[in-house]
Amino acid sequence: MNAPTNLNESQVPAQLRERLVVIGNGMAGCRAVEEILARDAGRFDITIFGAEPRVNYNRIMLSPVLAGEKAFDDIVINPMAWYEDNAITLVSGDPVVSIDRATQTVVAKSGRVEPYDRLLIATGSDPFIIPVPGKDLEGVVTFRDLDDVDKMLAAAEAGQQNGGGHAVVIGGGLLGLEAAHGLNLRGMTVTVIHLMPTLMERQLDEAAGWLLKAELERRGQQILTGANTKEIIGKDGKVAGVRLEDGREIPADIVVMAVGIRPATGLAKSAGLEVERGIMVDDHMVTSDPAVLAVGECVQHRGACYGLVAPLWDMCRALADAACGVPSGYEGSVTSTKLKVSGIDLFSAGDFSGGDGAEDIVMRDAARGVYKRVVVKDDRLVGAVLYGDTADGSWYFDLLKKGEDVSSIREALIFGQAFASGGALADPNAAVAALSDDAEICGCNGVTKGKVVDTIKAGACSLDAVRATCKASASCGSCTGLVESLLALTLGDEVQQGARTLCKCTSFGHDDVRRLIREKSLKALPQVFQELHWSTPEGCASCRPALNYYLLCEWPGEYEDDQRSRFVNERMHANIQKDGTYSVVPRMWGGLTNPRELRAIADVVEKFNAPMVKVTGGQRLDIFGIKKEDLPAVWADLNAAGMVSGHAYGKSLRTVKTCVGSEWCRFGTQDSTGLGVKLERMTWGSWMPHKFKIAVSGCPRNCAEATIKDFGVVCVDSGYELHVGGNGGIHVRATDLLCKVSTEQEAMDVCAAFVQLYREQAWYLERTAPWIERVGLEYVKKALLDSEQSVPVLAARFRYSQQFMQDDPWAERAAGKHAELHQHLAEVRPLQLETL
Repeated sequence: MNAPTNLNESQVPAQLRERLVVIGNGMAGCRAVEEILARDAGRFDITIFGAEPRVNYNRIMLSPVLAGEKAFDDIVINPMAWYEDNAITLVSGDPVVSIDRATQTVVAKSGRVEPYDRLLIATGSDPFIIPVPGKDLEGVVTFRDLDDVDKMLAAAEAGQQNGGGHAVVIGGGLLGLEAAHGLNLRGMTVTVIHLMPTLMERQLDEAAGWLLKAELERRGQQILTGANTKEIIGKDGKVAGVRLEDGREIPADIVVMAVGIRPATGLAKSAGLEVERGIMVDDHMVTSDPAVLAVGECVQHRGACYGLVAPLWDMCRALADAACGVPSGYEGSVTSTKLKVSGIDLFSAGDFSGGDGAEDIVMRDAARGVYKRVVVKDDRLVGAVLYGDTADGSWYFDLLKKGEDVSSIREALIFGQAFASGGALADPNAAVAALSDDAEICGCNGVTKGKVVDTIKAGACSLDAVRATCKASASCGSCTGLVESLLALTLGDEVQQGARTLCKCTSFGHDDVRRLIREKSLKALPQVFQELHWSTPEGCASCRPALNYYLLCEWPGEYEDDQRSRFVNERMHANIQKDGTYSVVPRMWGGLTNPRELRAIADVVEKFNAPMVKVTGGQRLDIFGIKKEDLPAVWADLNAAGMVSGHAYGKSLRTVKTCVGSEWCRFGTQDSTGLGVKLERMTWGSWMPHKFKIAVSGCPRNCAEATIKDFGVVCVDSGYELHVGGNGGIHVRATDLLCKVSTEQEAMDVCAAFVQLYREQAWYLERTAPWIERVGLEYVKKALLDSEQSVPVLAARFRYSQQFMQDDPWAERAAGKHAELHQHLAEVRPLQLETL
């Protein structure tokens, strides 16, 4: 029975609502329910069965989870609140095992029986397992759900414990390459085995496939094309390697099968529904039983089965229209592919295989690593492959879907939308404005330009608001620039700024820039400006210091520090004062000093007529009024006394403040001074996103003020309480308790790990206090403490970087090289950082 479509949920009596049962709690099933609710929220009482014990999440974002770029919570599409708010009964972890069409009931594995008026099957697809010996060994996994990711992460962690691990990925398609990328980032030695001679042969032509292979090999992966797997080798019931048809053997601790998928039709077939390759459906997604609908990867429509996400959204819209009495019909989909997770710009759409009457138009730019190929037939665009520059992907895809006549722009077609318009659309915003309303903006969530604009006009005035409302740019983020252009076009100056971009030279935020530096192996500033399409060829005073730090942090020992990209204090290794002179702060380890150091400081003060010497809050002596030209000589004298820079000028470790602790104080519980000196010697010279301060108090009386420092240690009878995220500046913030440890070595290891986590993930010029408030203390605790390996791995990375960073900036110059220093001071271009 059908309830009137003009009634809302509160107006429709429960006994008049149809019972809709959904088999499948994945992207297709839940999206279909979302579309139905948007049309008629009161029409159905809805029950959803899911095989996994979870809410609905974005499966196409499993790759970033594997790569460590996102957590599970980041990829949840429908949290439990969504089910509750819409009165949906979720039966998770209890898959349906049979359908009785005669009684219109389904039976779950637990024995639960659920009646339905309408049934929606959204069982998705099953991974294909190649039938080779050893396929059932422990360690052979697929890449379809979060459980698979957890198995791969466990293998990677075990590999780290054993000094490295080996992973073999069978299948060089989209999923296989994304799995290989994630495992590679997790520290495993990765080999990809692909049967065909070209990677992603369904989406790429030979030339683009070769470029992709070369780039992946440059990143450390071994890519074997034209390779056939003969056997998976086992030892003691576990995977040990893979043997190829030609006799080669490849060691493996884990084997990932990513050779393809098949529609999951078993349940439908056993229920007597018409099934070929997939469950047969009409244009309204109705099966051979009028009471049963089907949608997603499990269906076959007009002879086609789809394994990409975009067609699912079209199917769900047609299904919801039909279910709510407004049939529109689904006519099939033209698909496109983007390899986003690997940090490689690649786009493919349509048919590029050629054929009678087809014409190839190709552009290669070897210097930029750009390859473009479009295929035209009968004056229509029928295929496109873009590598290295995918900015025009949406435009080509729109032309392809609509079948527009391109004869008038044939000569300029390969150069993109701006050139094809005669230069009228050279402004990126103008190019976006020229897209039709049904042009796809967000492929991950099936959102068109018209939908984004409607969302903005309805009140979504920021990028975050658009993401939350219509989900455009909420998944992989590759369409962020398009969404920002639509915000600017629709709202002008009324756009509300959300997530901060790194600077005006780019639309990327700090996190995206750091990710791309890592994924694209960018190891020089010019590379960053070129590869990330910086609007200013040499950057600006805001982005250059940030990029210099990000490169220094990501590639210790490989990237050469760019002094031009440092603030004046860091270039001069002293703090500039308002009168143009400098203050000099030599390091005093843990606040300790001795007669030789004190005499050297007194001699420097007298020799260079320093007008003031002050004891700092960090338990050191600050010498004021030193002239710029005297800095080399000042440091020559201080170095001669064994003193090194205190880095009071740097985005780095400043001080480690201590109290006297158990050695002298009757209340002291541990040797706080000794631990403070050890911490300072471990961390000094380390460049960081911002200044960093440490303190060690010998007892809970906290004389060293450890609970307002970036990292604080409070000694207690049983050991050490470790605190993080304090700030004693304009906005005072007390620390959060991170954990308790029992030994000095543990305290030092946790300190090193926390510093490295902060170095790797905070934004440039972001202190630990706002960083922790932004990401949350629980995130920091999870990153450091959830795995026994987290602290050792992060601490090892910090100590490795220190061998390249822990150096006194004046030591070499003080050794008779004053003339060279003066020349350096005269030639260094200030880059307008003097006043920043």
